Amino acid sequence: MKAAFANWNHRIAPVFDVARRIHTVQIDDGCIVRESEEILNPDQPALVARQLTELGIETLICGAISQSLQSLVVAQGIQVIPFRSGDLRTVIAAWLSGELMKSDSYLMPGCGRHGCRRRSGAFSHPK
Repeated sequence: MKAAFANWNHRIAPVFDVARRIHTVQIDDGCIVRESEEILNPDQPALVARQLTELGIETLICGAISQSLQSLVVAQGIQVIPFRSGDLRTVIAAWLSGELMKSDSYLMPGCGRHGCRRRSGAFSHPK
């Protein structure tokens, strides 16, 4: 399993559409076996989606993301977990433990019960 976390100053980037970096994490048997930093070109959304695919990303964890870019990423078969925020290491640990989707503390400010919660679930390409 390989996941990408939109990265800005060691935090989840607030807007994926303009993010220039992702932190990738490869997991085997629930443990991190490899990590890397990758550079994106946010000026070309179709290339960002293709780059995620070429990197073998299966899940993208990010802050806000436009519907158009999310659609491009999901069309590549990548699960998108949007509207997340926090310290990069803390969010990675929450994702590994399964807490990321259970706790509102990882939602972006304003995305609580009445904010973007309806859109904050994981989106993936229908198989």
